[in-house]
Amino acid sequence: MASHRQNDSSAGYQPGFKSFGTNAIHVGSEPEQWKSRAVVPPISLSTTFKQLSVGRQHAGFNYSRCGNPTRTCLERAVAALDGAKYCLALASGMAATLTVAHLCKPGDGIVSMNDIYGGTTEYFIKIAAEYSLDVSFADFTKQEKLKAALKPNTKMVWIETPTNPTLKIVDIQVCADIVHEYNKDITVVVDNTFMSAYFQRPLALGADICMYSASKYMNGHSDVVMGLISLNRVDLYERLKFLQSALGNVPSPFDCYMCHRGLKTLHLRMKQHFKNALAVAQFLEADPRVDKVIYTGLPSHPQYELIQRQCTGCPGMIAFYIKGKLEHASAFLSSLKLCSFADSLGGIESLAEHPASMSHASVPENLKKELGISDTLIRLSVGLEDEENIIADLDQALRAAESPIEI
Repeated sequence: MASHRQNDSSAGYQPGFKSFGTNAIHVGSEPEQWKSRAVVPPISLSTTFKQLSVGRQHAGFNYSRCGNPTRTCLERAVAALDGAKYCLALASGMAATLTVAHLCKPGDGIVSMNDIYGGTTEYFIKIAAEYSLDVSFADFTKQEKLKAALKPNTKMVWIETPTNPTLKIVDIQVCADIVHEYNKDITVVVDNTFMSAYFQRPLALGADICMYSASKYMNGHSDVVMGLISLNRVDLYERLKFLQSALGNVPSPFDCYMCHRGLKTLHLRMKQHFKNALAVAQFLEADPRVDKVIYTGLPSHPQYELIQRQCTGCPGMIAFYIKGKLEHASAFLSSLKLCSFADSLGGIESLAEHPASMSHASVPENLKKELGISDTLIRLSVGLEDEENIIADLDQALRAAESPIEI
């Protein structure tokens, strides 16, 4: 169920998820689970736990790789926010990707959206394919291309929406219906990193697995590297739980504590990311020094209607093409003062990066060209600073980029 928001920027989008903030603060943090009645869950650093008797009888935990009280608190909280029965925390977003991919066996096919995070593309092309997984790519924004890509050996379909870095939107419900009609046993995975649990719930739209690089919005403070997997199917959960332990892709208790702490302000942070990013996108769209702006919250986005139908709002991710050439993009990025020229995204601070040479440097050149990842494409992760300060910094950097030789 959902409740209506009072935030003007959310007008036209799906209503927010009921009790999201309350669940973010309280689920997994119940004082009654501890004898001390601690309001903040303690960090459980013990690697091992005393057994009750022979036969692996224990009080819920036996070895920290297999399960940890602090990790359990986080996993319960994320499951609640995703509308899921289960959640697993992993050591990184790529660890989550690797663990999910291990649901497939040699010879199985994975069909992926063609415009996805560069690290995921690199894994699929350079690692998964070498282990005899049949990986192919298609543009899922076109239903006929998804249908054509499905084959008898397809076991997994990988969706990222919005895509990284060009912010294309995939209709999760339509894709899940197409895939499951073709074969109900195909696992549909959605990378929900850009939207976070606050703006999009893939499981409610037909996906089998929702995953995140929690290093981004879910933690939100650029101080934790972590991955998350949410799901409802018990068969997939049991297999992934086994893989989590057997592959050893587990996060530390301290990182679990930090991510759980970050979740408690997710609803507040995402509202402000949306507000700031919309103001920045409107500024850039009106600026003659910019060729094109791509932002999911702008009516000019070609899939604006789908965004409003599928999501409760928009995150702080903006892509734009600066006028000129590589030297103009370089001058812009080098001239930023408030916004940091750095990898990653989704933190409280504003970041800018150059996808062609950074996050998507490993993507083959022909695919970069096909996707529009050019030398003049810049990706912004708009943070929580005062919007007028962010815009002023972008404005002075754009001025500097007009005469790149002087930099």
